Amino acid sequence: MMNRKKLKNKQTLNGHKPKRFKSDKPDPFFSNDSNRRTRFEGDDDDSINSSDSDDGHVAAATAEGGGESESEEETAAEKRKRVAEAYLEKMREVSRREEEEDDDDDDRGGRGDGDMDSMVARLLQAQQLEESGRVRRLIASRVQSPKSTEGFRLLVKHRQTVTAVVLSEDDSKGFSASKDGYIVQWDVDTGKAETFVWPSEEVLKSHGAKDPQGKAKKRSKHVLALAVSSDGRYLASGGFDRHIHLWDTRTREHIQAFPGHKGPVSCLTFRQGTSELFSGSFDRTIKIWNAEDRSYITTLFGHQSDVLTIDCLRKERVLTVGRDRTMHLWKVPEESQLVFRAPASSLECCCFINNDEFLSGSDDGSIEHWSVLRKKPLHIVKNAHPSLTPNTPDVKQNGDLSNGSKDDVDRVPEKLGQSACSWVSSVAVCRGSDLAASGAGNGVVRLWEIENDAKGVHPLFELPLVGYVNSLAFAKSGKFLVAGVGKEPRLGRWGSLPAARHGVVVHPLQLS
Repeated sequence: MMNRKKLKNKQTLNGHKPKRFKSDKPDPFFSNDSNRRTRFEGDDDDSINSSDSDDGHVAAATAEGGGESESEEETAAEKRKRVAEAYLEKMREVSRREEEEDDDDDDRGGRGDGDMDSMVARLLQAQQLEESGRVRRLIASRVQSPKSTEGFRLLVKHRQTVTAVVLSEDDSKGFSASKDGYIVQWDVDTGKAETFVWPSEEVLKSHGAKDPQGKAKKRSKHVLALAVSSDGRYLASGGFDRHIHLWDTRTREHIQAFPGHKGPVSCLTFRQGTSELFSGSFDRTIKIWNAEDRSYITTLFGHQSDVLTIDCLRKERVLTVGRDRTMHLWKVPEESQLVFRAPASSLECCCFINNDEFLSGSDDGSIEHWSVLRKKPLHIVKNAHPSLTPNTPDVKQNGDLSNGSKDDVDRVPEKLGQSACSWVSSVAVCRGSDLAASGAGNGVVRLWEIENDAKGVHPLFELPLVGYVNSLAFAKSGKFLVAGVGKEPRLGRWGSLPAARHGVVVHPLQLS
């Protein structure tokens, strides 16, 4: 006992124990952290207190100089404010144009600033309701029957079959790609085209690309999918080389390559209003990327075969179809998925109508209307794109359209109905509206009306177009429809239509 007390006293005399609790001089690391925190949290000069003279001088200089370094680099809040002000000015310009077109404004002498701001508020509210899917624009009933002189007009030529077509958010320009790796940016009004140039192999590797995998010794430029971001800054492409390539639309230069997929990248889409990118592949996975940060986020598993088509709206929900005869609705934040099984053959394409309804096309020629509340289709339009026989007229008007009735099925031979020409290879919906379109290889693009309350899908008109319609895109206003066509289907060469032309075509839609 005495020895323990002596040892304790010895340690006390040597100064070890007091040294643990004594703090004559503060640790500079924690002191600097406190000063740094004070400097950012303070609202005025009085709140900047520092025990270190050098840090105090720097803080005072920053406060007195008005933050010259901060003014050079725009903060996130300032950027959001700038974008919001620019968007409001754009909406004011839209309301001014509407005021000029309104004949009644001449009698009232125009609107004041208060009326203009209230109109902008109503436009913003209506746009928000449409984008959220709570309000649907009824424009299908306003589409007038196309005249005999009207038809698809060739906008951009390609050397091989066009596989993908997308439009920018303002519908002023579009992008298309073909099987030979030819990626083109074009103006919707004039058709002026500018080509994206693939960089050298060394540049691709410096941007993150890996060496060709499998038996391939040379990198394939075959493009299967395109997607453009809502701000129009980024264009993403994917194809047989198993990479997602990111391009700058302003300079048309390659900026990044995302490896990771173990199979060809078959479909791409950006989430509206963000730089979040979703990719689907033949390796049965869906991957999520961030184009702004040039980063990989996560991978979604669930499909048992090739993923063929993908779509996304503003919500973090992704819709995909695959060759496993299933359609998946992925709820990314909840890390869950809903699986919808096709009643017949493989699903080929899909798209959102709104957050709770979607449309799909099958290789048996059917179009399905789905709801998130049911695992089976609400409505099925069979034989939506029948192969034309010699006794069938080339073009049928609204009163003589096939709509999946028994008479139509019996009129077309089963062998022709099951051929590749009748496969529904593409579907599209005019955003926030009840107007839809579908394409195949039977020589027509069909317009459909989607009724409210999931009452059904009804045919409107048929637009003649020779070739495999591999991609469709509506203008946000519904005033025109763009299609990518070619002699061969998008994902293979099991069919050929020699009379078709490779390219991008546009058809105007007259609204009453």
